[in-house]
Amino acid sequence: MAPKQHASRSTPFSVRAESESIPAMTSYLLSLISIKQSNLCISADVHSTSALLKLAEEVGDSICVLKTHADIIDDFSDRTIKGLQEIAKRKNFLIFEDRKFGDIGNTVQSQYTRGPLRIATWAHLTNAHLFPGPALISALHSASTSALISLNQSVSTEISTGTPRTSIDGLSTTDTDTEADPDPFPSSSTIGTYQFQPSSSKAQHALSPTSADFDLSHRRSSVVTATTTISQTYEPCPPNPATLSRSLSSSSGDKLLDRAAALKELGPPPHARGLLLLAQMSSENNLFTPEYTKTCVSAARDHKDFVLGFVAQENLNTDKDDDFLVFTPGVGFPPEENHEVASKGKHGDSMGQRWREPGAVVRDEGADVVIVGRGVVNARDRASEAERYRRDAWRGYEERIERRK
Repeated sequence: MAPKQHASRSTPFSVRAESESIPAMTSYLLSLISIKQSNLCISADVHSTSALLKLAEEVGDSICVLKTHADIIDDFSDRTIKGLQEIAKRKNFLIFEDRKFGDIGNTVQSQYTRGPLRIATWAHLTNAHLFPGPALISALHSASTSALISLNQSVSTEISTGTPRTSIDGLSTTDTDTEADPDPFPSSSTIGTYQFQPSSSKAQHALSPTSADFDLSHRRSSVVTATTTISQTYEPCPPNPATLSRSLSSSSGDKLLDRAAALKELGPPPHARGLLLLAQMSSENNLFTPEYTKTCVSAARDHKDFVLGFVAQENLNTDKDDDFLVFTPGVGFPPEENHEVASKGKHGDSMGQRWREPGAVVRDEGADVVIVGRGVVNARDRASEAERYRRDAWRGYEERIERRK
């Protein structure tokens, strides 16, 4: 669909990251890809928190994005979220929840921000079908904004107690001395237990305090002061420093002298969320028509502040000002023993999924990020296999921009 000569195909990721017309999240991801020299996304098709975190640890150094399916994690909880966020921060990758939203606006807003998953609170990226109409994009964008504002609000309450006393000048003050109180009676919380009113009148009489039980005339009254503070902070979009931009844009193939320093300079992801539209699929005989794909591209142009790009099988940038990212699934190496399949460049499974090799997808089809699932998840040595995919996808990118012949 996209012409071979579109600028996004031949422009280095680092140069594209400097564009002022793309969302902060797109700029950040392009910079991250350049620093790590990785345009690899691993699809975490696992079913437990421990398996998810183990996979993230094993492949984190080789990826720019980890794609999750939170709804297939049997024990998904806050522990899952916190563990994944900690690894993502330490290993420097973004989290992409493959939710595939596809309902009316009110429903997708709730699905995005509420329930046990609360996707907007932890996933940097998510995706959606467009068949409900482009209003779905606005609904998700609005929901993400509200969720991030709520996420940045904190409420703290300080409670202090003391006993009023009369100062030497006759003014009332509060004694907050923590020394032993000579008061011979139980604390106010203990006295409070007597306020329970049982249904039985006999029980009520037995539990209710009377003047015969104790004399309150000697008890000093106490004062409880509660101070509640509501604070709200915003994490600004991290800048792309000029020094970092120059390093990333070098003609030496994005090779940095100190990758750790560059990652530190890049900083954390922006406090924002991004959306990918499902414009094409890799499964055989899917119903995504060319007209539907064109509609996705048109809708993305109308929502450039939130839509980062597409899940698609080819580069969909056609207009001069287009600079959308393309995440391409259906990527995998053929089994080594099947030389006939390997020679054709395509292979698949019994359920209609078709795979293509990562380097070819990036070089020939203009994909920016390749999505790999079972090829890595089912490998004996996931870290090594992730590295193999990373190297091949990166080689395809360098060949595409003619850094490598």
